[in-house]
Amino acid sequence: MELTPGLRAEVEIVVAEADTAVRMGSGDVPVLATPRLLALAEAATVKAVGSRLGDGETSVGTRVEVRHRVATPVGGRVTVTAELREVDGRRLAFDFEAVDDQGVVVGDGRVERAVVEREGFLSRLSR
Repeated sequence: MELTPGLRAEVEIVVAEADTAVRMGSGDVPVLATPRLLALAEAATVKAVGSRLGDGETSVGTRVEVRHRVATPVGGRVTVTAELREVDGRRLAFDFEAVDDQGVVVGDGRVERAVVEREGFLSRLSR
């Protein structure tokens, strides 16, 4: 496993009806849902380290902190960038920032993940 601070990745979406608070059940307005913002942040963290994990390893989310600062309507573009800030054994800590197509920060926060052996992790689920 070759994980070092500074690894980065981006994911980008154009907000669709399926991404809204109404559709996701987290509110009653047709704007980017906070749970969808979090899912994008996690996707960026997975992308940042995925190719650097060892054979049979994966990462799983363990802790999140999200600030959703500005609403993004359907049709708005959002780019989420995640950067690995800390590696402490198997614990990975990322900062992320979400920016709209006007350059406005719509959200930010921190995601922590743990590197696990995929088979061992899945085998504990069946107990």
